[in-house]
Amino acid sequence: MTSPETAAVTVTQFTRPSHLTRSLRRELAVCWAAVINAGGAVIPADSPPPPLAPGDVSRAVDRIAQDLAPERGRLLTATYDESLAVWLLVRRAEHPLEAHCGVVNHVQTQVHLRRRGVGATLLRHVVLVAGEEMGLERLKLSVRAGLGVESFYRASGWSEVGRWPGALRLAAGDDRDEILMSLAL
Repeated sequence: MTSPETAAVTVTQFTRPSHLTRSLRRELAVCWAAVINAGGAVIPADSPPPPLAPGDVSRAVDRIAQDLAPERGRLLTATYDESLAVWLLVRRAEHPLEAHCGVVNHVQTQVHLRRRGVGATLLRHVVLVAGEEMGLERLKLSVRAGLGVESFYRASGWSEVGRWPGALRLAAGDDRDEILMSLAL
């Protein structure tokens, strides 16, 4: 576990399931449910449709925690004024042909803390962790079209490399592209 300080933002890295306290798991679930209810984030397959309560995503948080391991997957959080502001997961690709690549998932910023630079701080930090500590050469992620978040990632150096048209069905008549993005480390 590491905790470098950046101004009012503290970034912490978690590499083992035992590092995630019950309190932190609850904070992650609260954030995740709030982001889903605001129209963003991935909804876990075993969750009911929104609006969600933190308990609706707690099993998914526990699954994320169980997959943490220094070489395979790490959870990064950023706190702002001592509260969880944003979190993400970086995982090494599982297939041997992709083992030099990582996947960034669950980039979730507390709704009331958006546009304060905490997400950008965490994205800069995940680049260091992925490249220097995990030995990855490239990161990839996907975002839902229609939210405008791709411009956030572009400003952080990510490039759009493709789209899966209509891959995400949010509701009848509301299909969205899945935007595929990449970042060379």
